[in-house]
Amino acid sequence: MKVFVTGGSGYIGRATIEALVRRGSEVAALVRSDASERVVTGLGASAVRGELTDVSVLREAARAADGVLHLGQHAGADSAEVDRAAAEAMQDGAGPRPYVHTGGVWVYGDTDGIVDEDAPLKPPRLTAWRVDNEKHVLARAATGERPVVVMPGLVYGRSAGLVETFYAAPGRETGAVPCVGDGSNHWSLVHVEDLAELYVLALAAPAGSVYAGVSDQNPTALQVSEAVSRAIGRPGAIRHLTIDEATEQMGPVAEAFALDQRLTGARARRELGWKPVRLDALTELAGS
Repeated sequence: MKVFVTGGSGYIGRATIEALVRRGSEVAALVRSDASERVVTGLGASAVRGELTDVSVLREAARAADGVLHLGQHAGADSAEVDRAAAEAMQDGAGPRPYVHTGGVWVYGDTDGIVDEDAPLKPPRLTAWRVDNEKHVLARAATGERPVVVMPGLVYGRSAGLVETFYAAPGRETGAVPCVGDGSNHWSLVHVEDLAELYVLALAAPAGSVYAGVSDQNPTALQVSEAVSRAIGRPGAIRHLTIDEATEQMGPVAEAFALDQRLTGARARRELGWKPVRLDALTELAGS
């Protein structure tokens, strides 16, 4: 199977290319720089030069593939517009072949206990734009196309990702790991390698499917901060921030870190046979 991937040189993309190559897939990955090209070719993929704004490149690369994984995200005030145009171009190219789009569980806002993909949407400002884009992606299932949306939880592992950027790195710099509020809110986590496996399986999912990419680990934010404090050699060194302080330090993502979310990935396990194996996030984060 030939798969076209956007975001292949990124955190999730690298793990996903590895998972595809292990299965014998031929992978073509969008790259916009020599450095990105070296990353994806080093993982066994071929490089397609372009950016998410190059809709003609995206359309032709999708047309040449048996399936598409859209993992990339454009940084900027026009993220929503670029993502929508990119998705439309790749869906035009893919036609009846699988197209897997990336969402995120933050669109569910605060959850009332443990919920699944059918929960009401209450997105923070940071991800509110995703809702309409995902509706447009999924609407094309009615035309005989095969759109699928994967909605990752908070991704961890390999000493990278948002936990590294906003918690571990500032902790090493200041001597104390941040925590938004009292940290009693829950986060729905997934290891990057388990998430990569879900993306691969999603290529065979029924048209119009939506899957929460979470491994049913829902620790509190304080537990995560405490684990990270052990990893940086400062056990128990936590700096609690008000939402205003966190926003000043972290930017708009602080609102998402303050969400109280517990989700289940049971649908992906049931329908796709997904089997997450990295199920001790706090131990892994404490040793990273």
